[in-house]
Amino acid sequence: MKDKIYSFSIVFVCLLIFSLLAHNSYGQQTNSEPLRYELFEHKLFVVHTNHSTIETDSMRYRLLFPKNYDSTKKYPLVLFLHGAGERGDSSLTVKHIGAWALQEKNRKNYECFVLVPQCEKKNKWVEVDWAADSHTQPKEMSKYMNLTVQLLEKLEKQFPIDTDRIYLTGLSMGGYGTWDLATRFPQKFAAIVPICGGADEKTADSLKAMPIWVFHGALDQTVKPQRSRRMVEAVKKTGNKDVHYTEYSKVKHGSWKPAYEDESMWKWLFDCVVGE
Repeated sequence: MKDKIYSFSIVFVCLLIFSLLAHNSYGQQTNSEPLRYELFEHKLFVVHTNHSTIETDSMRYRLLFPKNYDSTKKYPLVLFLHGAGERGDSSLTVKHIGAWALQEKNRKNYECFVLVPQCEKKNKWVEVDWAADSHTQPKEMSKYMNLTVQLLEKLEKQFPIDTDRIYLTGLSMGGYGTWDLATRFPQKFAAIVPICGGADEKTADSLKAMPIWVFHGALDQTVKPQRSRRMVEAVKKTGNKDVHYTEYSKVKHGSWKPAYEDESMWKWLFDCVVGE
């Protein structure tokens, strides 16, 4: 009896030690690299809405410069459209894209500008119902989408941006924005990555030459995966051969996390060049 108790105690202690070591190892891996969100510079973009008056519109945005920035070199730019939960003047705007962009290995491997425009509270990148099974693209861009286009044009003149390598991505509300902006300006972007968004399938023809990688969670109840599935099929019917779709079988609305952790997606994205 004593031998059995002794043997059980030894096994228990070994399991406890193993558990503690595994926990510490995991903690070291996840906390080894604190992300420096302050590297995203907080700025304000102001435009005159009427040149005969002093009326203006403005939009906050954040801009990350390439690591080892050299003004004599040209760099790609990643334009990120955030989701509804990050609206307003908040550092949360860069939370999801920052988890990728601020990792040291990515700063080295993908030297680029990262632009994050800020949509204010109660506004949308695209004025549509996210819960609807379908929608018709609005004739006009929303206020903050319009400002984003103007901001991008300004930055292209101000900084050494490689205009053949501008990449567009966004999640949820920003996924809708990604589709919408790309269909309006298909020549502007080298490739797009819409995540858990939706689009008007009637606009698919404008994307027949656009490299696209779409992500969605199969269990998403906020934006149904059918929205992505149908748009992907619509684009494929145009003859586009560079359309990829990844659907995570056990993921709900947060499909951006595994999507932005997918190294193969980033490698594919940065290999895309306008016209090639």
